[in-house]
Amino acid sequence: MTRTQKTVFILVAIVAVVLGLTVNRVLSGKGQGDQTALIDAGVILLPQSRNVPDLKMVDQDGQPVSLGSLKDKWTLLFFGYTFCPDICPTTLAQLRQIKSELPKETVDKLRIVLVSVDPNRDTPQQLKTYLGYFDKQFVGLTAPVDSIQKLANAVSIPFIPADTSKPNYTVDHSGNLALLGPDGTQRGFIRAPLNNQKLIAQLPGLVERK
Repeated sequence: MTRTQKTVFILVAIVAVVLGLTVNRVLSGKGQGDQTALIDAGVILLPQSRNVPDLKMVDQDGQPVSLGSLKDKWTLLFFGYTFCPDICPTTLAQLRQIKSELPKETVDKLRIVLVSVDPNRDTPQQLKTYLGYFDKQFVGLTAPVDSIQKLANAVSIPFIPADTSKPNYTVDHSGNLALLGPDGTQRGFIRAPLNNQKLIAQLPGLVERK
């Protein structure tokens, strides 16, 4: 690369950064300060909301649930499984702690959902027992693995289905959370690992958005 090419490349990169910051400010609607604080807390909002496939699933009580019914609240969607040795218990314990420190009016506008990536072992009863160790108001959902994979791909939090023929198998999955708005569309992500205190500071303002 010649010196001229390097200079042009650097200038293009600078312009791209400046444009990105400008677009971020416009999209946030509340100024760069709010957007920066959200990003610092691990909350990444999409520039445009995404529709979520209206799949049929089963909850921890064995009741049929349509994903289209996840409305009227902000939903934190976590893909995990009850036999997970590390990410899942840690994340769920953090979500319980975060919830316990949020104002009641914020908690009333939040729903925390575990979507099992291990439907082979995660029966509704298994989900209910497991989630009961953390918070009985947490929702557990299961479905055939192809439906779960369709949902995971739609919200850009994919996982690798396990070889269930192996004893004591584990499932490779992300610790990120999908963030759904009260209209049922995906509004963004919450990056792992979760930062409890920063999320406690930012979630009250976030759930006030429409």
